[in-house]
Amino acid sequence: MLQRCVQPRAGTHRPFTSGSAFSVVAPVVVAAPVAARTVYAQPQSISDCTRGYLRSSQDNLRRSGNTCNAVAGAGAETSTSAQFIQNGLNAALAEASDALSQEAVYHLENNDWSTSSLSVVVVGASGDLAKKKIFPALFALYYEGLLPQDFQVFGYARSKMTDAEFRDVISSTLTCRIDARERCAEAQEAFLKRCFYVAGPYDQKSGYTELDSKMSEVESGTGKPRANRMFFLSIPPNVFVSVAGGAADYCSSKSGWTRVIVEKPFGRDSASSAELGRGLARHLKEEQIYRIDHYLGKELVQNLLVLRFANTLFGAWWNRHWISNVQVTFKEPFGTQGRGGYFDQYGIIRDVIQNHLIQVVALLAMESPVSLHPDDIRDEKVKLLRAVAAARVEECVLGQYVGAGGNPGYLEDPTVPRGSRTPTFASVRLHINNDRWAGVPFVIKAGKALNERTALVRVQLKTPASSLFGDHLAHLRNELVIRFQPGEAIYTKLVVKKPGLEMDYVMSELDLTYPERYKDVSIPDAYERLILDCIRGDQQHFVRRDELRAAWAIFTPLLHAIDGARGPPLHNYPYGSRGPAEADRLVADSGYTKTHYHWQSYEQRRSVDGGKAERKSGDGGGADGGDGAAG
Repeated sequence: MLQRCVQPRAGTHRPFTSGSAFSVVAPVVVAAPVAARTVYAQPQSISDCTRGYLRSSQDNLRRSGNTCNAVAGAGAETSTSAQFIQNGLNAALAEASDALSQEAVYHLENNDWSTSSLSVVVVGASGDLAKKKIFPALFALYYEGLLPQDFQVFGYARSKMTDAEFRDVISSTLTCRIDARERCAEAQEAFLKRCFYVAGPYDQKSGYTELDSKMSEVESGTGKPRANRMFFLSIPPNVFVSVAGGAADYCSSKSGWTRVIVEKPFGRDSASSAELGRGLARHLKEEQIYRIDHYLGKELVQNLLVLRFANTLFGAWWNRHWISNVQVTFKEPFGTQGRGGYFDQYGIIRDVIQNHLIQVVALLAMESPVSLHPDDIRDEKVKLLRAVAAARVEECVLGQYVGAGGNPGYLEDPTVPRGSRTPTFASVRLHINNDRWAGVPFVIKAGKALNERTALVRVQLKTPASSLFGDHLAHLRNELVIRFQPGEAIYTKLVVKKPGLEMDYVMSELDLTYPERYKDVSIPDAYERLILDCIRGDQQHFVRRDELRAAWAIFTPLLHAIDGARGPPLHNYPYGSRGPAEADRLVADSGYTKTHYHWQSYEQRRSVDGGKAERKSGDGGGADGGDGAAG
C-alpha cells in the first residue's frame, strides 16, 4: 500500500492512498452574488509531499520488481511466489503512475487552457431541457468570458439535422442577460459558429465513432495538444447506461479528461438506483460522474453553507433546544401542461422531494465539515441523511389536483393514464435521529397546481418557556425564512414594540431581499454554475453515489407502499388552492404555530404604489407562506 502523506488537511489537497478516488479541489466561499464570476472552485495540483511519496513509491516498486525477477530463477516454488508478488507490485506501480498522470489530466492548474481545448457534448440535443437550459447556460458562460478560448459544442441526438439546422434550433434560445448587451448579436454569432451536430442512435457503436471522428477533426483544428471532453446526458433514464457506455468506450479523450453529467431521475427506488450506479461504474470512474441536481446550483441553496457556518449568530440556537419545527416547501402554480405522461411515471415525491428538497434538508441540518473540500462537505451530508428515519405512511399526506377556475384537473391531461393515482402533492414529516435534531419534525411538502410559485425554508423557534410578556407572544414566534424563488430573500421574524405611546407588540423582520440589496447584480442560473463546476472539476454541488443511496433509503419504503396501494389516502384539491386541508393538520401536529404577520415579497412591494408599498402586519398569509401548512 502506498504511504499516506502526513500533512494537515486544510481543504487545499487530499492525500492519496491506494484505491482512493483522485480528485483535489480548493475551498469555495460564496459570500454574495456579486462574486458570482469568481466564486467557483479552482482545482489545485496535489501537494509536493504527496507527489514525492508517489514518485519514491514508483522507485521502490521498481527495485522490488527487480529483486523478484532475480529470485524467480531459484526454483519452481520460489518462482511461483515471486511471480505472485511481482503481479501485485506491477498493479501498485501502475496505480502510482496513473495517479501522477491524473494530476496532469484532471487539474487545470497544470492543464491550463493555453495547451487545452474543451468539447462539450449535449446528448439529447433536440430535447426541451437542452434548448431551455443547457444551451442558454453554455452561451451565458461564453458571453461572460468563463469558457476557454478553444471550446466547441456538439449536439448528439437521433433527430436528423445539419450543422446549420442545429444552429437555427438553438439560436432562438440564446439571450444576453449580463452586461455588454450591445455586443449580444455578435457574441451569439460567434457562439453558433462553434456548434456542430451529429445524428446517431443511443445504443449503437456507429453513432459514437462518428461523433468521436467529428470531435477529433474539430479539436485538431485548435492546434492544442490536449483535448478535454464533457458530456451532458439530457436523455431519458432508460438509456443512461448505454449512452454513458458509448461516450466512455468510444468517445473518451485520449489526451485529456472525460467527464459525464447525468440528469435525474437516478432510479425509482433504492434497487433501481443501485442498478443504475453499477451500470455507470462499468464504464466510468466515480470522479468522472457528475450527478446533477440543479437545486444545488441555486444562489441561496449554495448560501446555506455560508449562512450556517460563517455566522456565530446561528451556532448556539441551531438545535432541538430552541427550534420547534422546520418546513421545506416547493409550490408550482401550474399543472402538468401536457407532460403528464412523463410525470405520471414518477409522481411528486420522486420528482421533487427525494432529490431537490432532501438535499436542502441535508445542508440545513448537517454538522460542520472539517474543510471546504467537496468530499468533506458530502461526507457530512451522507452522515445526516443516514440519520434520517425512513418516511412513514402515517406521517404523509398525498393529494391530486382536480379542475377549478377553468383549469383542467390532472386526470383531464390526455397524456395521463386513465384513473391514475399518482400524487401531484405530498407532505412528508421526517425525523432525524441524532443529538442535535432529536424531536424536531422536518416537514417537506411539494405540489403542482397550487396558489403560488415559491420554494423556501421556514425554521420556527419555540415560544419562550417563561415570558416576561405573558401570553401576548403565544402567536408571535421567531422564524428564519430562506426563500429560494422567486425574488431570493433571507429574513427573520422578530417581535418588536409597536410604535406609539402604549406598550404593544407587533411582528417585524430583519430582511435581506436580494433584488433590493443587490440591485445591479444578475444572479447566474443554476445550470451555469454547475456546468462551470464540472469543467473545473469541482464535485461539491453534485450528488455522490453513497449520498444518493442514503436519500433513497429514506423514501423507498413509503414509495413501495404508495405503488402497492398501501399508501395514504389520495385527497383531491382544487387547481389553484393551497393543497389538501389534511396537510394543514399534519403541520399543526408538528408544532407549527401560525404567526399573525404578513410579509410582502419584492414583487408585491414593486406592484403597489410604484414600489413604495408599506409592509403591514395582520392576519392571513403572505408570499412567505405564512398561511399555514400548505403555505
